[in-house]
Amino acid sequence: MDTHTGLWIDHRKAVIVIIKGEVEEIRTITSGVGKHTRYKTGKSDEVGSAEDIVDRKFGNELNSYYDEVIAVIRDADAVRIFGPGEAKRELEHRMERAGLKKLVAAVETVDKMTDRQIAAKARDFLRS
Repeated sequence: MDTHTGLWIDHRKAVIVIIKGEVEEIRTITSGVGKHTRYKTGKSDEVGSAEDIVDRKFGNELNSYYDEVIAVIRDADAVRIFGPGEAKRELEHRMERAGLKKLVAAVETVDKMTDRQIAAKARDFLRS
């Protein structure tokens, strides 16, 4: 039986709708990542500057978050990824590096959605 997955994702939360036959399951994963602050200062000659440390921490937290999301969707036959910002493309790139690019059926930009709207979009994906 095919497993189709719809995934709405941003840097803070992923809502995963897994559809297998007539069974539908919704999972939510939160990243725990705070807002990423970008500094507008000149060059920093310090190797371990505060900005570098903040950037590394943000990157490490996102990597753990993406790994958790991939662990949930890895067994799907097809995944439709959608969301408002950069996270969907970052996840797609991470899946490509993990050899899972073939699972990605579509990547689409959408605004914020409720869990019900995400589930409906995942069901539409299954029908198409």
